[in-house]
Formats: sequence, C-alpha cells, structure tokens
Amino acid sequence: MTSRGQTPSQTVGPYFAYGLTPEQYGYRLKSIAHPTVGGLEAGGGPRILVEGRVLDGNGDPIDDAMIEIWQADAQGRYPGTDKAANSAFNGFARCGTGTDKDKRFVFETVKPGAADEGQAPHINVIVFARGLLSHAYTRLYFADEEEANAADPVLARVPEARRGTLIAARHETDRGVVYRFDIHLQGASETVFFDV
Repeated sequence: MTSRGQTPSQTVGPYFAYGLTPEQYGYRLKSIAHPTVGGLEAGGGPRILVEGRVLDGNGDPIDDAMIEIWQADAQGRYPGTDKAANSAFNGFARCGTGTDKDKRFVFETVKPGAADEGQAPHINVIVFARGLLSHAYTRLYFADEEEANAADPVLARVPEARRGTLIAARHETDRGVVYRFDIHLQGASETVFFDV
C-alpha cells in the first residue's frame, strides 16, 4: 500500500456575490438581506452609517469579502427577545465589498443602545472572505461612548494596546453621522477576533 499526501484544504468562497448578495452584483436573484438593517424605522434612535474596508496583511482592500452585522435597537433590545417582541426591527444586514469603487462595506442602521447593564453599545460583526477557513467574529464599539467602553466587560478582556482595533471613529458628514471601521485580517493592525 502506498502512502498518499494530505489533500489540500479548501477555503471559504468567494461565492458571496452569487449566493448571498446577488442584487448588489446585478444578478436577478433576490437577496435575503441588504446593507440597510431590516425594519430600520422601528429601531428608534439616531440613524447612522457604518462604513469601512476589509484589508489584507499588506493593507490592501479585499474586493470580494462579505460582512454581516447584528445588533440591538436604540433601546438595547435584540430582535427575537421578549423585550423586542413587538418590534419590526431585525437588527441584521449584509454587505459585500465588491461593488463599491473604494471596496467598502456601507451599512445604514441606528446607533444601538446598551443591551445589558455594564455593556457598551456595540454591533456584532461577522467577516467572510476568500482564504478564511471559517468566518471571523468581532465587535464594533463607538468612539463617542468612552465611559461605556471603559466599563464594558468584553472590551476590558482585550489587551489595551489592541482595543483600538474594535473602535469605530465618528465623522460628521453631509450624509449624516458616519462611523468608520476598517477590518484588518492580518498584520500589525490586525482586528481582534473572538472565538464563538
């Protein structure tokens, strides 16, 4: 019997355009999620834009990544919980990076409230990209929530030198309030990712 070498592994994607964000790329299929959070009107609170890029180890933008977000509404209520049972806000959106000229993801949503006492307002982020064997989980915190960020138990577990990779900078623009959040998959500025 002869010994055979290890079979090469396969990476995730890049099938996001066709299977998960087809309308963004001009396919005639219907997407189940869009870059605008579903039920936005029911989310309460101020509307915001969250934008950024997914960057590789060299700092180059990745044009075939996909980002999903899930968040609480402005009152800190997650969809599907008893507290939010009557709300149409679903807190979920999905965006690919391949159709924007700057290779960005851009989400329209509301700024979330704190879901639990002691937690800072945040958005849960999932990253899918070619080359990742499994999707990556992280969080987006807001730069203008300094006091809440300082008390957040999850953020406190992140080494202080790396916490900045989870903080979105606030910008006032002609489009309204924009929070900028770049995701670095590798390198010196690598975003902190969480095991789930």
